[in-house]
Amino acid sequence: MKEIVDILSAYQKSVTENKKSALATVVKVEGSSYRRPGARMLVTEDGMLTGAISGGCLEGDALRKALSAIHQQENKLVTYDTTDEDDAKFGVQLGCNGIVHILFEPIFEHDKLNPIELLKVANGFRENCVITTLFSLESKNQPGSLMLFRERESMEKTPTEISGVLKNDAFDVLKLKLSRFETYTIDGENFDAFLEFIPPPIQLVIAGAGNDAQPLAEIANILGWEIIVVDGRQTHCNTQRFPNAKKILVAKPDQVLTQIEIDQQTAFVLMTHNYNYDTELLNILIATNAPYIGTLGPKKKLIRMLEELGQSEYLQRVNGPIGLDIGAETAEEIAISIVAEIKTIFSGASAVMLKEKKILSTFISLKIINAYSNYYIGRRKFKQVGKTQTTAPL
Repeated sequence: MKEIVDILSAYQKSVTENKKSALATVVKVEGSSYRRPGARMLVTEDGMLTGAISGGCLEGDALRKALSAIHQQENKLVTYDTTDEDDAKFGVQLGCNGIVHILFEPIFEHDKLNPIELLKVANGFRENCVITTLFSLESKNQPGSLMLFRERESMEKTPTEISGVLKNDAFDVLKLKLSRFETYTIDGENFDAFLEFIPPPIQLVIAGAGNDAQPLAEIANILGWEIIVVDGRQTHCNTQRFPNAKKILVAKPDQVLTQIEIDQQTAFVLMTHNYNYDTELLNILIATNAPYIGTLGPKKKLIRMLEELGQSEYLQRVNGPIGLDIGAETAEEIAISIVAEIKTIFSGASAVMLKEKKILSTFISLKIINAYSNYYIGRRKFKQVGKTQTTAPL
């Protein structure tokens, strides 16, 4: 979401300066690539780049393709095949041994359903959503970003014949919380659809406004997380010390939840260094549906807190001591450890070293595939849609 926020900001600046722009989106990857589907980059007509679609190796050539899309006022799909030993013909040396498909969409300001407008809506609510992008690997017809789907509503410029099917598939993506690809046939022409699951950013509630909380807030801000700082001390809990916080709350523990809406992307970190404050707030949080609660300090402190509350059975509910074991000592290192643990849990990742990941990831992938297959048993994976002529959203 941080990339999306940066792109939205850059786009608004380009509109103010009356500059045309195009959005480049990685829509499909075969094999290895630095960025995965959903990576985006905004390109303005004067060559300014915001976001990234690779580790830097594709951006130069992508700039030229984006400018061409802006000039010709049409969507373009460009494929970079780095499995070809002669990949220098693309003007890049990727070394990733993969095939990357990138869609370039010129942004038309007055189109209220252009890709940027869809991203604005995705960023405007703390709700899961799905953005659907339709593209063709076989023709020049590239419909592009067609629909944003949320449980409450959808925004779309989808051909009527496939609107219902796309909504059903988008609903499934929301339910499983997994992006996926589908293939549709329209008038005998195949189109791939990238249905991208986009959750809201992590909402990090830091209970404690001490000096060690500042690097935690700074690192979380770099990641694009929404930060709320809570403390009972007005001298510490203020915008001067936490300029990037979305909300500053000088409050007692029993006042905190009246001012915060907890969702499935909310993490609480208790680090006030005030035993009574942390204990009282912990007692309140245990009864909520907060998906992550972490406490700073040794395990025996957490055990003591829970025993005093008569809540010892909730020891596994709380991450304490908080953080991954990376040998952290300084406040900055501890902050990295905390952020890494929270990211691991919300991503459902293993937190193992990547060189040790192969066997574990294979096992996890098989479990996911099995669950996915069971869920979709009986469903058609290839959909024939009524005969209709689709056009690029220009």
